[in-house]
Amino acid sequence: MNQHRNAEPLPPLHRRRVVAGFVAIGGAALWSATGGAGAAAAAPTAGRAVTSSSAGRWHGPHSANGWPVLRRAPEHRVEGAGGTRISCLGGDVATVLLHLVRRYHYEVRAIGPRDITGHTADRVIGPSYESNHLSGTAVALFPALYPAGAKGNVFPQDLATLRDVLAELDGVVAWGGDQEHAKESHFQIDVAPGDKRLAEVAARVRAWGSRPGAGAGVAPDVFATGRRTRARDVRDRQAWQNRRSR
Repeated sequence: MNQHRNAEPLPPLHRRRVVAGFVAIGGAALWSATGGAGAAAAAPTAGRAVTSSSAGRWHGPHSANGWPVLRRAPEHRVEGAGGTRISCLGGDVATVLLHLVRRYHYEVRAIGPRDITGHTADRVIGPSYESNHLSGTAVALFPALYPAGAKGNVFPQDLATLRDVLAELDGVVAWGGDQEHAKESHFQIDVAPGDKRLAEVAARVRAWGSRPGAGAGVAPDVFATGRRTRARDVRDRQAWQNRRSR
């Protein structure tokens, strides 16, 4: 059974089609469906970048999500995105993050080599969650468009897709747009090493890859009631966890 209910082969996505769909369906309905609060911007903007005064140096042996800091991480090809590659931790982490990146590439915005960052050895960071790049457990997609400190710049249709991906991954990945100091380009593994949920989700993703008509590259109806409810539940659960950790 295809995990994408009401799915169909993905047609080429053009920004003008998203905007046209937004106008036709109604901005209020789309924004409500994503579970967002406040008004969405009409188009992404660069927003406010992190200033040098807000940057600091990460000194710990582990990143903020509990994973060991790495000197280097392997490169992985983003399937379907030409020659685009991303450096991140291998194994289950790579399986999960690459699935997210591929869905973003197919359903939100096409990704090229200059549009994605993964592992880094540079310990100078802004918000503490950026330290997760040091362990190879975080990626940033279009960080120039969505820098730390800017919020509300994701199209409602795209936000619904992001919420759907996070729900599909059962909340083992967190979005920077939900952080107290938001960064809408940021995605990170949100469980500690050894957490069985990561292994379970990765196994499910790998199983999709072996079945025709499943996995990234098949466009689900992210506004279907069941998928929207699941996305809202995962969003609320992660928000509760964030409040507890502060």
